[in-house]
Amino acid sequence: MTDPNDVQLKKGALELCVLALLARRESYAYEIASTLAERVGMGEGTIYPLMRRMQSDGLVATWLVESTSGPPRKYYRLTAVGRTVYEARSREWRSFVDAVDLFLGEME
Repeated sequence: MTDPNDVQLKKGALELCVLALLARRESYAYEIASTLAERVGMGEGTIYPLMRRMQSDGLVATWLVESTSGPPRKYYRLTAVGRTVYEARSREWRSFVDAVDLFLGEME
């Protein structure tokens, strides 16, 4: 059985994970979904709606690239706005993690 708290924690960090992946390099949707499924344990069905929303919000730009092994691949890259949002949220995340770590250390 999946712990609902675990799912909520992962969903809260998912967008930041996608932004971090795209800050490193452009990627196509399936590769992003596979990486997140492997590293964070999120299903592909969660990632595709997030990618559409990030595109609507102007955080990512997309384009299609023909593939020799199937249909065209939709690639994503961060926009300037996306990079700014990534940097700000990354700082917020690190500050939050530091604060939680402080609490956890006090409890030991």
